[in-house]
Amino acid sequence: MFNRIITFLIFMLMVLAIMAQQPITGDSIAAQALDEIVVSAPKVIRKADMDVFYPSRTAVKNSKDGMQLLRNLMIPTVTVNEVLGSVTSSSQEVQVRINGRVATVQQLQSLLPETIKRVEWIENPGLRYGNAYAVLNFVVVNPTLGGSLMTKGMPSLNCAWGDYSGSLKLNSGRSQWGATGDFKLTNKIGSYREYHETFTKPDGESVTRTETPLGGYMNDTHISGRVDYSYIKPDTTVIWVDIRLRKRWPIATMTEGVMSLSSGVSDIYLREYQGDKSLNPSVSAYLEQHIGHNQVIAVDVNGSYYTGNSFHDYIEQDTASDDVITDVNTSIKDRNQAYGVETNYIRNWKKARFTSGVSYTANRNRSTYENLGGEVFHHRQDKVYIFAEYFRRINKVSLTGGIGAQYTSFHLKESDQGNSSWDLRPQFTATYRLNSSSQFRLNFTTWQTAPSLSQTNIAPHQIDGFQWRVGNADLRTVSSYKVKLNYNFTLPRVIGSLGVQALTTPDAIAPYLQWHDDKLVTSYENSKGSQCLLVSFSPQIEVVPGWLSLSGSLQYRAERSRGTGYKLYNHNWSGDINAIAQHYGFMFMLHYHKAASELSGETLSWGETFSIASLGYNSDKWEFTAGVLCPFNKYDRGAISLNRYNRNETHYRVNFAPMPFLQVRYNIQWGRQKKEAKKLVNADADIDQSSAKGR
Repeated sequence: MFNRIITFLIFMLMVLAIMAQQPITGDSIAAQALDEIVVSAPKVIRKADMDVFYPSRTAVKNSKDGMQLLRNLMIPTVTVNEVLGSVTSSSQEVQVRINGRVATVQQLQSLLPETIKRVEWIENPGLRYGNAYAVLNFVVVNPTLGGSLMTKGMPSLNCAWGDYSGSLKLNSGRSQWGATGDFKLTNKIGSYREYHETFTKPDGESVTRTETPLGGYMNDTHISGRVDYSYIKPDTTVIWVDIRLRKRWPIATMTEGVMSLSSGVSDIYLREYQGDKSLNPSVSAYLEQHIGHNQVIAVDVNGSYYTGNSFHDYIEQDTASDDVITDVNTSIKDRNQAYGVETNYIRNWKKARFTSGVSYTANRNRSTYENLGGEVFHHRQDKVYIFAEYFRRINKVSLTGGIGAQYTSFHLKESDQGNSSWDLRPQFTATYRLNSSSQFRLNFTTWQTAPSLSQTNIAPHQIDGFQWRVGNADLRTVSSYKVKLNYNFTLPRVIGSLGVQALTTPDAIAPYLQWHDDKLVTSYENSKGSQCLLVSFSPQIEVVPGWLSLSGSLQYRAERSRGTGYKLYNHNWSGDINAIAQHYGFMFMLHYHKAASELSGETLSWGETFSIASLGYNSDKWEFTAGVLCPFNKYDRGAISLNRYNRNETHYRVNFAPMPFLQVRYNIQWGRQKKEAKKLVNADADIDQSSAKGR
């Protein structure tokens, strides 16, 4: 069915592209009068290192927060799921920034559309963006006097699910105070798991286990609060301080089923409950100082603390005798800390820019395994990153070149094991503007990925009756290399891109399974590498300017993964279809997203395939929306293991789909406009945590 939809999408987009080749007067933001209502189309400016989107009046009028505005911009290759709260591109998470500083989706949802002046889409982030796959930067201004208040409530009508938030900002001269709160409820949402697996021993003996679902549920309830202060003296000094607290109740899944074995054994009841709960306070401070003509020094400091509990309970029971066959209980308590500091120097000329920087990140983790008699493991990781990058425009060509060097070290105290390495990170981008409507962009980039806490911790973790997991302290930091070529086009009422990218990670970290007597143990190795080729086509068309817009994204993925005892291949199609119709304050939206299947090691996994239909009405400061999640498809996410010792397939499904929901928003603002704090650098202080995850 999806292939038919995609074929129809391509046909319609080609037809509409031909129809859209009608001249439109004006060289700035296109405008057209319809029934005495003037509407403006979004304008995109192709720069050497980014695409800049300017929201139209219609897009702003029909949005009540930054997330809605991003959805209404319909940026090619960007997938916005307002209901589930995610922003992705090619199934990869997009880094969101507000005035240059890293932000969360919740902070994006707290932005007033009227204050967003432009959105910068950076598909090939430079060295100062770290390992970001892609970046969306929202350039925002705020009142100098008065303030703003916005609230949102989005409950489901058939289950205990909801998303609620509020944001207050107060301004006085060069100072701004802000407070934001967010609460998301997911309480025992009905779900179930379809599971099938085959175990094969080295001598060829095999057994198949099939799980017939009985039911289950999922929990994901959390609350977060944030207060911040900024001081801005234009072109001189910027000071910004942010304090956050995030509380997560048990984010968990519970599944029940009846298992049967190919050996003839049947009617084995199983129950699996796994998840984690946590408390995570953090603080950030930022200083930007202009030290001369077109010269800036920026410093960012972050610190965070994590206290949490990861748990996994698994039981198999004979339904006839009530005898317990397997009983696994894992509980890991973390007390982890992370600190980061980064300093950048930026020098601008008329047609050139030089950026250099240095950063340091420290993670100090303490994990207590309660199921091992309270045994404690200490894990520390240190990263130092140095880079320099130069950008130059030469007529129709723009060049960016730079090199970074990263030192990564991790050490496990109890076993006195660990690893350290220096890795280079060269990067190059060339942009050629053929004419005012065509642009080619070639990018080569590299980045490093260090082993995680769970991958390196040697504490044994039992999964079920005979499966175990244990980390590998000898893992090495890995480097990835990506080459990407994009053709971007801008035509009257049609914009889009055609791209191809190749990615290779020569020694990717991947799970490694082996039998030890009657135990199947999962560990990790630096494999023989993985490669990926991705081809994409992403157009956006204004069928009727300001009234009806269509966008689509079609992607083809081909992958290869190699490791001990395997060489695997994967190829599949994925994409999006998005339509927005709006008039007289009403907005009707349809969105269908087919997630890509991605190969990592010997596991083929896919994210959430979903659809959304909604109808909303804007009335001054209020917005009312009624919608349905998954009206056209079943909710599905899962994975397939292709290991020669353990082949399994898992599908997670929910009972609530289709899920009707309501959304009510209220926005009010007062005062004049000024530019908000723009943060140029972001120190990395991401907290690490253990995982007691099961199957």
